[in-house]
Amino acid sequence: MSAPVRVVICDDQALIRTGLSTIVDAQPDLEVVGECGDGRTGVDLARELHPDVVVMDIRMPVLDGLEATRLLAGAGVEHPVKVLVVTTFNLDEYVYEALRAGASGFLLKDAPPDRLLHGIRTVAMGAALLDPDVTRRLVGRYAARIRPAEGTVRDIPLTPREMEVLRLIADGLSNSEIAAALVISPETVKTFVSRILTKLDLRDRVQAVVFAYRHGLVT
Repeated sequence: MSAPVRVVICDDQALIRTGLSTIVDAQPDLEVVGECGDGRTGVDLARELHPDVVVMDIRMPVLDGLEATRLLAGAGVEHPVKVLVVTTFNLDEYVYEALRAGASGFLLKDAPPDRLLHGIRTVAMGAALLDPDVTRRLVGRYAARIRPAEGTVRDIPLTPREMEVLRLIADGLSNSEIAAALVISPETVKTFVSRILTKLDLRDRVQAVVFAYRHGLVT
């Protein structure tokens, strides 16, 4: 039996923090190894405990969740930590900034417990997860903020089929939805996604979405 996924919970509301910890600790494959109520302590705990996933609120004292995420998972961090942002604020700018800061996922606190648990497991495995309520509008509404990259589509080292899959990822489709759209198996989609991330040197699907918008593959 593999070791449980180690989780740090960072939320400034004690009641919510306790609730999240209780839900997570009740799972045999998950373990809460630390809790805290501000972003600064969250960064310190993560660096000390090396968890598999940090569940991070956005609005917190001392250091907010966006900056804490940037310190743990942002560009240039030598050993990035996987961060799942869980917040009450369904505001696009928070979603966008959290993912730019390096978060691997974003969920709303009113999501059912099973979605939270699925999110933690998904992020721990190295995949990205976005709340279905915000996925499809996430980058599209803020595409103007994304600085266009130099070069053309011809410079992107992907096959036509891989480009097609990348566009569908950017449209917010899941692997199963992509499989249905292209009439291929979900396993084949996983292979395409893995190739795309490797070829483009991207960490996860979130970065793939941003890449697609930056290079004008979707509008």
